[in-house]
Amino acid sequence: MLKPWTILEEEDVSPSPWFPLLRHTVQLPGGLIMNDYYFAPLGNVVMILTLTPAHEVVLVRQYKHGLGQILLDLPGGLEQPGKGIIQSALNELEEETGVKVEADKLISLGKITVNPTKTRQITYGFIVFDAVINSVQKPDPAEEIEVVFMPAPQVLQKVKDGEIWTTDSVNFILKAALQYPDIFGL
Repeated sequence: MLKPWTILEEEDVSPSPWFPLLRHTVQLPGGLIMNDYYFAPLGNVVMILTLTPAHEVVLVRQYKHGLGQILLDLPGGLEQPGKGIIQSALNELEEETGVKVEADKLISLGKITVNPTKTRQITYGFIVFDAVINSVQKPDPAEEIEVVFMPAPQVLQKVKDGEIWTTDSVNFILKAALQYPDIFGL
């Protein structure tokens, strides 16, 4: 029977507040002790697949420094301190796109994690229908964001062609296409 590891010691060895890093001393179920297991508790993320009344997906194009590239993505960001997942999703959607909606408009697409071996980060996805630009885009100081509207079938094709390729966006676009195939032309 599988069992979780036991954490014997935890040390914060973060190089900066922008990239948390912990060193654990852990005991595996078989008794082996490892004193140098590193991982990053990066914080949870929200992503929102937003559809206009014409079934256009609201995307964001922005520079991502980790890759040094400008990418096409779903809007989203880190869970904001003290705000919770839902309020963070609402805030990120408005900040990045100028779309403001009420909490009851968010429909869950579930959650995913990218690298559970080395991070403690869960991404929560939502879909919003019949959204319109009804507010002002308010990006963070380090963000320059272009809002892009694209028909849902074309978004799915861009995933297929590798033009939309970030893990979280791809997963939530595919999950939405499976749940709402008519919108995506399936």
